[in-house]
Amino acid sequence: MRLAFLPAQGEAAQDAARALRARYGDTPPDEAEVLVALGGDGAMLETQHRVLGRNIPVYGMNCGSVGFLMNEFRLDRLPERVAGAQASVLHPLRMEVVGADGRAHVALAINEVSLLRETRQAAKIRILVDGRERVAELICDGALVSTPAGSTAYNLSAHGPIIPLGANLLALTPISAFRPRRWRGALLPADAHVRFEVLEAEKRPVAAVADYVEVREVLSVDVREDRGVSLTLLFDPDRGLSERIIAEQFTV
Repeated sequence: MRLAFLPAQGEAAQDAARALRARYGDTPPDEAEVLVALGGDGAMLETQHRVLGRNIPVYGMNCGSVGFLMNEFRLDRLPERVAGAQASVLHPLRMEVVGADGRAHVALAINEVSLLRETRQAAKIRILVDGRERVAELICDGALVSTPAGSTAYNLSAHGPIIPLGANLLALTPISAFRPRRWRGALLPADAHVRFEVLEAEKRPVAAVADYVEVREVLSVDVREDRGVSLTLLFDPDRGLSERIIAEQFTV
């Protein structure tokens, strides 16, 4: 099996990569059958962005802190573990932004697309779903749309729902909503088209973020799932992503 090891910058991940390369060799990423990401969840997301559009399977091992998307690090029997791993196929979100300067920007997000206020002024955002106005004016720190894989990340910290894989749903979650204060967000079909329109954009500037891509001073943001792009994550049978997402709902 041709494996390529892609470590994060941390010392633990770099040491792990050296040990694994000494035992199993190392293949250039463009020639590998499987990429092995070493680090935390950030390393997994960075690796997935590196192979967007190519759909090379990625097997992660935790050498970082959280590691929700990672398997346990072990040096032994790695080819056997990879061969017996379960695959989870994900689709990213496509973010299309129009900035205050009139320029258009496009980016993909594996976890979430988020809108965030840039100054002390609360943001004012209009929200439409499939062309129908659902929130005329959300006064808030921001809002986000999350995939099931990202629902346990920023979305959960913002008190959004955890979504099992295969549910064909997206989470639309406000961030520190001031008005309407009691609105907690919504669950939407995976094929929904969410549009955010920034109100009073000059007075209340808003940034849009798709994983690692940030666009500042935006006027509108369109978000939808991109079914034309697939991502394959590999997990040990006892650490499947679906099971982990379900188990997270019972964590206290």
